[in-house]
Amino acid sequence: MTDSSPKGKTLGMVLKGYPRISETFISNEIRLLEEMGFTIHIYSMRAPRENFTHDSIKSIKAKVTYLPSSMILGLPALLWYNLRLFFRRPGRYWRCLKLMKTRFRLAPKKHTWLKHMLQAGYIMQKSVLDQGVDLGHIHGHFAHTPTTVTMYAAALADVPFSFTAHAKDIYTQDPRRIEDKIDLAKFVVTCTRYNEGYLSRFSKNGKPIHCVYHGINLDLFSPNGRTTGATKPYQILTVARFVEKKGLDTILHALARLRDAGLEFHYTLVGEGKSGFNRTLRALITELGLDDVMTLPGTITHDEVIRLLGNADCFTLGCREASDGDRDGIPNVVAEAMATGVPVVATDVSGVPELVEHESTGLLCPANDPKALAVILQRMLTDQTLRAQVIPAARDKVHAVFDNKKLIHDLGDIYLAHGVPCER
Repeated sequence: MTDSSPKGKTLGMVLKGYPRISETFISNEIRLLEEMGFTIHIYSMRAPRENFTHDSIKSIKAKVTYLPSSMILGLPALLWYNLRLFFRRPGRYWRCLKLMKTRFRLAPKKHTWLKHMLQAGYIMQKSVLDQGVDLGHIHGHFAHTPTTVTMYAAALADVPFSFTAHAKDIYTQDPRRIEDKIDLAKFVVTCTRYNEGYLSRFSKNGKPIHCVYHGINLDLFSPNGRTTGATKPYQILTVARFVEKKGLDTILHALARLRDAGLEFHYTLVGEGKSGFNRTLRALITELGLDDVMTLPGTITHDEVIRLLGNADCFTLGCREASDGDRDGIPNVVAEAMATGVPVVATDVSGVPELVEHESTGLLCPANDPKALAVILQRMLTDQTLRAQVIPAARDKVHAVFDNKKLIHDLGDIYLAHGVPCER
C-alpha cells in the first residue's frame, strides 16, 4: 500500500484504562505498532485498577496522560484546561460544542457526555498546546466512551480520527450512536467478521470498515504434549471475566452432569467479577456440589495462564448473548489454548466459530445448553482419535490466521493507507 502518512507526528490512542490485565491485545498492538515506526501517545480515561501488569507493558515507549475520571474530584482541572482552551481556540470549541449538542439527545446519561467533552478539551489544552504533543491522528479503542472522547478531541485538534470496535461497546449502545461515529470517523477497525458484518449495516457512503483479528504472540506458546495423553482426572480450564456473557453457569451445570455420570475431572476457573456476580457464582458452585473438584485462583498474570494451559486437557467457554445484548468477539485465550495444544469446547456465539470450527479445530454447541456442552466436553476428553485430529488442526489454524505480528503489520498498513503518521 502507498504510504501517505505525515512524518514526525504522533498517533494519539484513547483507552478506557491503561494498563489493564484483561487487555493484553491492546498492549501488544501498541508495542508492535511502535516497532513499525509509529510514535504513540496514550490517553487513559482512568488509572490502572490492578496492582500488577503483563511483561509486555515494559517494552512500550509511549508516554501516558491520565485524564481526570471523576466529574466531582476532577472538575477543577477539567474546567481550568477547558476555559483556557475556549479563550485560546474559541472557534473550534464552539464547533465541538455544536457537535456535542447534536449527540446529546442520544445520551442515556447526560452528565457523562459533558465529561467526555471536557476530557477531550483536557487532551487538547494540556497535552497538545501546553506539552507540545504534535497529534496527526487520534484512535479510540472501544466504540463507546473512548471513541466519544476521541471524536471530540479530534474536532478540537482539527485532525482525523478512527476507532476499533470490539464487543460490548458495539452491541450495548444505541445503533444511532454507532452510525454517527462511523460517519464521522475516517475509518473503523473491528476484530471479527461477525462484527464487520454488523457494523457495515451502519456505514454510510462506503465508509471503510476493516476486520483485523487481535492475534496472539505465538512465540509464547508451544504444544503441551497432551495430544493423546489425556488421563483421569481430566484437567479442564476456563479463563474468563465473571460476567453474564461468558456463560459460566452453563459450564458449571454441564460439569455437574459429568460429575454425576462418573467422569473424573478437576476444573480450574480463572477470573473475577463484580462482588454480586462472584457471590452468585460461588453459591451455584456449592449448590451443584462442585467445590471439591474446583479451583478458583482469581485474577492471575498472563505467565500463570500459560502455565495452566501447559497442564490442561481441555479449555471450555459457554459464551452467550447477554440480556443487554453484550457478547464476545473471539476471546484471545481461546486462540492461546489452541496454540498450546489444548482442545477447545465452546458455544457457537458471535465470532467464536471463525476460529473454532466444529469437528475440525474444536467442538461447538448452542449457547445456554448445559446438556449439549456436557456431551461435547466428555467427547473431547475421552475420544483420543478426535483429539489427535483436532489439536494439530487447531494449532495450524491459529498459526495461519491469528499471528499478531502479521496482523499488526496488516493493521499498520491500514493506518498508513489512511494517512496515519508514521516514521517508517
